[in-house]
Amino acid sequence: MNNNFGIYIHIPFCKRKCSYCDFISFSNKDRLIESYVEALKKEIEDFDFSKYDVTTIYLGGGTPSYIKEEYIKEILDLLKKKLINNMTSWKDIEITIEVNPGTVTKEKLEAYKEAGTNRLSIGLQSTNNSLLKQIGRIHKFEDFLDTYNIAKEVGFDNINVDLMIALPNQTIEDIKESLEEIVSLNPNHISVYSLIVEEGTLLEKQIDEGKMKLPSDEEERRMYWYVKNFLELHGYNHYEISNFSKEGKESQHNLNCWNQEEYIGFGLASHSYIEGIRFCNTSNLEEYIKNIDDNNINKNREVEERQEREDKEKEFMMLGFRKIEGVDISKFKEKYQENPLFLFRKEIDKLVSEGLIEVDLNNIRLTNKGLDLANLVFEEFV
Repeated sequence: MNNNFGIYIHIPFCKRKCSYCDFISFSNKDRLIESYVEALKKEIEDFDFSKYDVTTIYLGGGTPSYIKEEYIKEILDLLKKKLINNMTSWKDIEITIEVNPGTVTKEKLEAYKEAGTNRLSIGLQSTNNSLLKQIGRIHKFEDFLDTYNIAKEVGFDNINVDLMIALPNQTIEDIKESLEEIVSLNPNHISVYSLIVEEGTLLEKQIDEGKMKLPSDEEERRMYWYVKNFLELHGYNHYEISNFSKEGKESQHNLNCWNQEEYIGFGLASHSYIEGIRFCNTSNLEEYIKNIDDNNINKNREVEERQEREDKEKEFMMLGFRKIEGVDISKFKEKYQENPLFLFRKEIDKLVSEGLIEVDLNNIRLTNKGLDLANLVFEEFV
């Protein structure tokens, strides 16, 4: 059996699309939700899990909490049935669902818990209501608090809260207030992402027209370091570029990806990595449903990359640098029977001389300067 195999399930429906979002999601195709869920279940039913030791399941979107809770329960019940003979017992699998305030009820959260979900990821982004409004979020901070408190009441102990920095018109003071509010709630995990303005989004249009102004790169970096220092001072371990957790509460699903473990994606536009092949499903919703209805599941799959050994080795390095502990030298040796310090000596010497990485007996990791210029490090291994 392959260790630490992950499952990702994409739910591409939203109440309203945020102005910065370029994910494959829709706020105007609710009529297709039922047929989409049926297609998704057929795709799951078709997959042979017997070779894999599934340790994580992640339901993302879109907004999984937007659709009826019965659909989520049906999906998880099917997976439970399919995985019954696998090495990991159902209760030991980390099962995460993304939820957004404004789409969640107590009944939904109870149904998720009953179906086996044991981790929530709540999309807050900011505690400042005017900032939330300008990026197109449907909720206010008060709605988030209601969601968080109900989740605790229902019995969810493992909760992640998503925050964003470098939003238009956002200040360090805004971030300080958000962090103080969130830390007072004591969630196990906090993800903090810098806004990236994606092509073709409403936000890009608003910025181009001068309606929105982004913080400068220097301000964005000041925000990042403020977040890092604040959360570390309050007992959170900074374990990946954008992620902080209490001890032992790291996201196993994401760690598996950064450790180059395999995973299968089900649903529209979902990505998979199996036996050195990266592939994804079509991003055309109607086409996805039709192909499955016609028993042409493989027609949905598009191969993105067939990795050679060198590709895998470079990717191991690049993914490893996302973790604060860096690339584990002994794990690289174990996986590839090569010493990365020798194999990538030119790249490593260059990056060390530029002050972007550092090397000790066990790891090769980003320096503080490297955290600010991580893309320059990643480029050496593309």
